[in-house]
Amino acid sequence: MNIASTAHGKSSKGGWNAAIFIILVEVAQQFAFYGLASNLIMYLTDVLDQPLAAAAKNVTTWLGVSSVFPVLGAFLADSYFGRFKTIVFSVAIYFLGTVLLTLSVSVIPSQRRRAVFFVALYILSVAQGGQQPCLQTFAADQFDENTPEEIKAKSSFFNWWYLGFVFAATSATLGVVYLQDNVGWGLGFGILAGVLLVSLVSFLLGTKRYRKQRPPGSPFTTVAQVLVAAARKWHVTVTLNCENVYYGDEKGEGQLQGQSQPIVLARTNQLRCLDKAMIIDELDASTEPRNPWRLCSLNQVEEVKLVLRLIPLWLSCLMFGVIQVQHNTFFTKQSSTTILSIGPHFKVPPASLQGLSGIAILITIPIYDRVFVPIARKYTGHPSGITVLQRIGTGLVLSILVMVVSALVEAKRLNIAKDYNLIDKPKAIVPMRVWWLLPQYLILGLAYAFATVGLQELFYHQMPEQMRSMGAAALYCVMGVGSFMSNWIISVVQLITSRNGDKWLGDNINRAHLDYFYWVLAVLSTLNFCVYVLIANAFVYKKVKREDKVETELSIANNHGGAIGDILIGHDSSAQEEQDSNMDKVIYH
Repeated sequence: MNIASTAHGKSSKGGWNAAIFIILVEVAQQFAFYGLASNLIMYLTDVLDQPLAAAAKNVTTWLGVSSVFPVLGAFLADSYFGRFKTIVFSVAIYFLGTVLLTLSVSVIPSQRRRAVFFVALYILSVAQGGQQPCLQTFAADQFDENTPEEIKAKSSFFNWWYLGFVFAATSATLGVVYLQDNVGWGLGFGILAGVLLVSLVSFLLGTKRYRKQRPPGSPFTTVAQVLVAAARKWHVTVTLNCENVYYGDEKGEGQLQGQSQPIVLARTNQLRCLDKAMIIDELDASTEPRNPWRLCSLNQVEEVKLVLRLIPLWLSCLMFGVIQVQHNTFFTKQSSTTILSIGPHFKVPPASLQGLSGIAILITIPIYDRVFVPIARKYTGHPSGITVLQRIGTGLVLSILVMVVSALVEAKRLNIAKDYNLIDKPKAIVPMRVWWLLPQYLILGLAYAFATVGLQELFYHQMPEQMRSMGAAALYCVMGVGSFMSNWIISVVQLITSRNGDKWLGDNINRAHLDYFYWVLAVLSTLNFCVYVLIANAFVYKKVKREDKVETELSIANNHGGAIGDILIGHDSSAQEEQDSNMDKVIYH
């Protein structure tokens, strides 16, 4: 019998009974975020009368800031406040920001409306910084990774978490956007504030159920100590063995209330230059107490390796963030020029088409989890069917296809506008049904189902225990940095094309060449994918070792439906690691 299981059996904290309260907050937060972000480009162009390119830049800048602030929020949560307090403060700020946003479009005098509106927008960005990195990690922390029952419960956590995320986003783009376009912006934003208030109250009601982690201190301190210690011992040539390696006191590091055992990392062979930081030389042996800037534990060294191994993967996924933001900007403006009516009395709001991607995700994830994984498992022998890196790579390929399809559809739209002499009538409706845009929205939904869930899983499981909030922040920064990269690409395209005639992204979308811009993104994404393949083939997954009555090693990187994988009792986890690495190579060759 597993001691961890017995220990956990006495704990009343955590599990789905706790996670459900956190999921409700996530649903409310995403409902509010997409209720604003989905239709923001229309408010800026139609109400505040901003030019298309300027409005697109404002949207992507706000999305970028909102997605980069989580780095600061994660640092504060992991270092000082803990995830629970950070979530409470950030949800409260988000609620107040949404109230101010509602007032700015309803009762604030028109001459001050623009300024107040943008102040409210960036208050929401600050609140996003606390919520985004903490909600998912805090919910995942409710499952004990040492307990077989909770490992099983966690096995599909990331899939179902993302389903809740998508359900909220889809509901907002279909319902709230319709109210904004047909009833009023004040009512649309007011509903968002009400939902956030309800979620804050429900989150506080579950307080006694949560497993909480004490903030272990700045995660950057450990990184700095390992780098400094390795540099100070660059001249050491001693071979590593059990006697000269400092293992440290691993007990209790990063352990949660109600969780049975801390996580201990196994040694890996990559980045071996950092191994010198854990070698005990003559000076270390004679120094008491240990100098943390000269001697670090094996666990500390492996944690830094985890972070450094993830950086190239993170960089190779940034183009996916560029593709994501087109969903909120040019896709919406593109659809606004087509025939949006369904029957004689109903007109689809342009921003609501983003809900089609959500519907595609809601359908795809259960099929992936219940159909694709079992079938793929028969051929690959892998518990998840495919590895997490293969899942992300599939999403990147689909994102390239999104841009190709979008370019072809936009070219057709421009040809129809030309045939009907609508080139110089930017506000005219092109006689083309909006359903021509359906494929690009659906394929983007498939890309999200593969890449985004894969990235969530990767950055949760491959980050050190104490830095998982930072891992979630890194995930959101993919979209944030992608937003800024999109701005830069737009600026470069505008600069170059303005010298050679009409701008590709001019205010008159019928005379512009949005299709050429999509082709540029498709080419850049293809080049980016080639880089991703090289990095993925060299990636080494995290190995975890725990001690119990029997030695148990959990291969955390690749697991059924997005959580913990095989439990290998009495076996070296390097076998699973080798299988994962080999599978990552097979998929790309």
